[in-house]
Amino acid sequence: MTGISKLYCGSVEQSDALRYGRGGGCHTGGVQRIPQNRKPVVVWNSTMRCNLKCRHCYAAGSVEHGSELSTGDAKRMIESLARFGCPVLIFSGGEPCMREDLVELVAFARSLGMRTVLSTNGTLIVPALAGRLASAGLSYVGVSIDGSESLHDAFRGVKGAFQNALEGIRSSKAAGLKVGLRMTLHRGNAKEIPGVFSLMKRESLDRACFYHLVYSGRGSSMMSEDLSHEQCRAAVRTIMDETKAWFADGGRPEILTVDNHADGPFVCLELEKENPAMAERAMSLLEMNGGNSSGDGIGCIGCDGEVYADQFWRSRSFGNVLKRPFGEIWESEELRPLKEKKKHVKGRCATCRWLGACGGNFRARAEAATGDAWAPDPACYLSDGEIA
Repeated sequence: MTGISKLYCGSVEQSDALRYGRGGGCHTGGVQRIPQNRKPVVVWNSTMRCNLKCRHCYAAGSVEHGSELSTGDAKRMIESLARFGCPVLIFSGGEPCMREDLVELVAFARSLGMRTVLSTNGTLIVPALAGRLASAGLSYVGVSIDGSESLHDAFRGVKGAFQNALEGIRSSKAAGLKVGLRMTLHRGNAKEIPGVFSLMKRESLDRACFYHLVYSGRGSSMMSEDLSHEQCRAAVRTIMDETKAWFADGGRPEILTVDNHADGPFVCLELEKENPAMAERAMSLLEMNGGNSSGDGIGCIGCDGEVYADQFWRSRSFGNVLKRPFGEIWESEELRPLKEKKKHVKGRCATCRWLGACGGNFRARAEAATGDAWAPDPACYLSDGEIA
């Protein structure tokens, strides 16, 4: 994740503790250092069942629906994560609200000291479920919105999805849950960014994650609809401008971009023109964070217990939590290269001056586009001159 509000507006973000490890890391000159022994945030694709038909779904078709973990197996997995020290469990899918035991599992994870997050399309969060999730100790609800109502419904494949998502947001807020938006950017909806900021203000939401498209699952068929490099720069610049304007009006939103670590260097380059002191601070923060953390600071468990480097990179499993403890899998030699990405990236990534801040960008996208997991990420929009 790239904290636009943190880098460009100098804010302290609510997710700093997640990004810099349990306890928030240690502070040095205003910069939080990442503990060397940080444990990963884990995304669990708790089910492949879903009530929508989203065009970009990374998990669609990955495994059969009937292979998802039982309640008992899920609890054993959660115990394994807690024992290893994973600070956060993100319930994702498919649509996690389709699991009948969702509230029970959220409460169980909380009882073991884990922070719990729900990544959802929002359409199934009725007031009763929102209240039960709040009572179970759910920390945060991230609801996906693609833009305007007509665009959202078309992209999600179900008429009424937008209005139902709004009702889910309102039910969650009424129950006292913290709620934010998630938006996956592509050529069809980048122009909707200002509208999403307006929606946040209308619904009193102060957190949003803008995701870059990753070529995985159904998203693989959207490669031609990804933003061009120039469109990507323009989209990130719009997010920066909207965030800064909100701060100027007295707001303090937390705005992040996800899955393209060229965004951090781009913010620095823009700041060098506007505020060199802020640019230097932003660069320090990026280098402390280290960029892409697939296989290191973030991991994924499929609905069947298979362990992946992140939620998008499904081409290789490193083991199954039903057969080996998560910690043993996570610290295996097979995952070591992903914890040392800077030694293995090729081409322009290997000589890029931003490598320490970017971490080599997104390996899943590089492999999907080129067949080589260590090739340059084609979504990096920095010019040769900017990386020299």
